[in-house]
Amino acid sequence: MTMRVLLVEDDAELRRTLRDALALEGYEMLTAASLSEGLALAANATLDLVVLDLGLPDGDGESLLAALCRRESLPVLVISARQAEGQKIRMLDAGADDYLVKPFGVGELLARMRVALRHRGTRVSAALTAYRRGAVHVDLAAQRVHRDGEAVHLTPTEFKLLARLVRSAGQVVTHRQLLADVWGAEFVEHTQYLRLYMGQLRAKLEADPAEPRLLLTDPGVGYRLAEPDEDPAAPLMPS
Repeated sequence: MTMRVLLVEDDAELRRTLRDALALEGYEMLTAASLSEGLALAANATLDLVVLDLGLPDGDGESLLAALCRRESLPVLVISARQAEGQKIRMLDAGADDYLVKPFGVGELLARMRVALRHRGTRVSAALTAYRRGAVHVDLAAQRVHRDGEAVHLTPTEFKLLARLVRSAGQVVTHRQLLADVWGAEFVEHTQYLRLYMGQLRAKLEADPAEPRLLLTDPGVGYRLAEPDEDPAAPLMPS
């Protein structure tokens, strides 16, 4: 299941950095640059978690926190440059699940998001972002794919499909889940897209596309990327 996260952050560079990093981990991202935009998205979208900055151009994120806490039980992580202990206590008492002082590492943010979701009964594991099996190496962070040491060019949709399978390597991902995550919820019946793009990926990555050993089919259910080699985090390029 893909978790949907609302990120409310007015700093364009930080918003883009966090959006890309969280999307890489498999979260579906909605972003807002202001309090009013955040309120509108929170009112109209189904969300699993909110990452909330406080200093917004048209108001304080505390107003959005109050609105979220009045309406539903939703994990909220506050990110702010405000370091005062009193500020942190007030936000936590107001309903925030956690409070991170800027600057912080993306890894710490992701870990705290997993904790907040776990406290609401949703267990999320850290996503696999590097994959190695045989001659094929995939680095999602760098958006690089290599086979036999040579760079493989993938279209944006091919890479998105491969990235979704890498994040769940070794597990079957259903047709509907793949279509929803790669193309969007309105395309879950378009299984012909999967056949087309899976064929293209196999042609680029498999030694024998007719006898795939990497991109495996679970008939009638979905697709599975074969288990990675023992050390998927090993350097991706040959030395």
